[in-house]
Amino acid sequence: MLDTVSNARKPRSSETFPGPGFMIRTAIPRLPAELVEGFAAFESTDISDTMNRMYAMGSEIHNLVNDAPLVGQVCTVKVYPGDNLMVHKVLDIAQPGDVVVVDGSGSLNAAVLGDLVANKARHRGIAGFVVDGLVRDLPGLRECGMPIYARGVTPFGPLHRGPGEINFPVCCGGIVVSPGDIVRADPSGVTVVPGWAAAGILDRLRTARPQQEDYVARVKA
Repeated sequence: MLDTVSNARKPRSSETFPGPGFMIRTAIPRLPAELVEGFAAFESTDISDTMNRMYAMGSEIHNLVNDAPLVGQVCTVKVYPGDNLMVHKVLDIAQPGDVVVVDGSGSLNAAVLGDLVANKARHRGIAGFVVDGLVRDLPGLRECGMPIYARGVTPFGPLHRGPGEINFPVCCGGIVVSPGDIVRADPSGVTVVPGWAAAGILDRLRTARPQQEDYVARVKA
């Protein structure tokens, strides 16, 4: 059962539930803050290795703004290629510290967001964006300073008419991402930790750290 679902269009009398492309879920599964923040102590590569190299996004999605790392629970957005209506809407739904993951179907036709969306998101405490698509206004994005991982940049702006979905499973960089998952991104790339496995993965990372640090030290020596 959906937590809170609203229709982005007026349903016909024959419709009982929202249809694909017109669904919004306002609540996501929330993990303890200390669990989410625990992943900040580990690099995306180590996390990926611990999950048997199964949950790292493709290298084409990288930080276009700076080298700032990114960690947080995920709010997902699926947009029609070349449209960003739901990217604007998610700014009212995501909570401080969340990472917004946008499934733009890898479209290279138009940007999904620019400096205006980024600045609005920063003022609302959103941690950053991971976009399977393009962004624009690169100088403004760099001035904003928010970590934004995407495929590239373009001057072409998006439309704002939908359809789209918020907080349903999406595909980003070849990985299925669900609302409530954890993203850990850094200069090496983007790794997704499924929410249901997060506690176990963090325990394994912490347990293996002393042995890993000793091995690295011996290699360097």
